[in-house]
Amino acid sequence: MEFLKLLEAIRTPFFDTVFQFFTFFGEETIFMIIALAFFWCIDKKTGYLLLYVSFLGNIINTFLKLLFLVPRPWVLDKNFTIVESARAEATGYSFPSGHTQNSAGMFLGVAWARKELWIRIVCVALTLLVGFSRMYLGVHTPVDVLVSIGVALLLVAVVYPLLGRAWENGKWFIPLVGALLAIGVALILYIELVPMPANAIAEFSHGCNETGYKMVGGAFGFAVVLWLERKYIRFSEKAVWWAQLLKLALGLGVVICVQKFAKTPLLALFGGHDVGNAIRYFLMVLVGGALWPMTFKFFGKLGRKKETAA
Repeated sequence: MEFLKLLEAIRTPFFDTVFQFFTFFGEETIFMIIALAFFWCIDKKTGYLLLYVSFLGNIINTFLKLLFLVPRPWVLDKNFTIVESARAEATGYSFPSGHTQNSAGMFLGVAWARKELWIRIVCVALTLLVGFSRMYLGVHTPVDVLVSIGVALLLVAVVYPLLGRAWENGKWFIPLVGALLAIGVALILYIELVPMPANAIAEFSHGCNETGYKMVGGAFGFAVVLWLERKYIRFSEKAVWWAQLLKLALGLGVVICVQKFAKTPLLALFGGHDVGNAIRYFLMVLVGGALWPMTFKFFGKLGRKKETAA
C-alpha cells in the first residue's frame, strides 16, 4: 500500500487521463480488435495463440481471485482514494490483476510470435504501462500486477511451442484444448459448489463469477471453432489492404452486436444466471471464429477482381 499511497500523492488530472488511456489497452475491446486482426487478417496461428492464452489466462486469473479473495486497495485502507474513472471496470477481487493479465497475455504473445524488434519493444512497453496504470489509478497493488505478468509470460512461453507442434501435427491440439476445458469446468464447479467464505465480498465475488462464466463459454467456443476451422473452413487471411480493413471493421461490428444485443435476452432466459453470459461468449467466439470467416473468400476476391479488370 505504501507504493500506492506514493502514487496517490503525486496524481494530477493530466496523468489521471494519461493512465486511464493506457489502462484501456487491458480491456476486452482492445483485445478483440488485436486478436481478431491477427486471426482474420495477419497470421491465423498467432490469432489462435492470443485467443488460447487469453481464455486460459483469464480462467486461471479468476480462479486465483476466488481462492485468495484479496480486497481492492480502497477496501484494505478506507483512507485511500482511487481515480474514480477506473472504478467501473474494477469489478472483481484485487489479486491478481485482470487488466494486466489480459494485456500481458496479448502483447507478450504478439512479441513472442513476431520477429520485428520495434514490435517487441512496443508490446513490452504497453504491457508495463498497463500494469503501472492499474497501480497509478489505485485499483491494484504491485503484487497483483507482477503476478499477472508472470502468469501471462509463463503461459505464452509454454503454449507457443506447443501450438507450433499442433500446427504441424493436429493431435497436439487434443491435450491443449483438453487442458483449457478441464480448467474451465473446474472453475465453474468451484463457483457453483464451494460455499462463499465468510471473508468474501459479494460484489467482488459476483464480478469474478461473471468473468469466469464468460471466459469458460468463450473457451468452449474456441474448441468448437478450432475443430470447424481446421477441418472444414480453412480460411485464408490474405486480401488486399482495403478489403482487410473492410473485413475487420464489419466482422468486429457483427461480433460486438452479438456481445451487446444477446446479453439481455440470454440473461432473462436463464433467470439472471451467468450461464447466459457463458452462452453469449460462446456465440461471440463461434460467430467470430467460424461463421464470419466463411465470408473471407468474398473479401479475398475483391482485390483480384480489380487487378483482373486492370
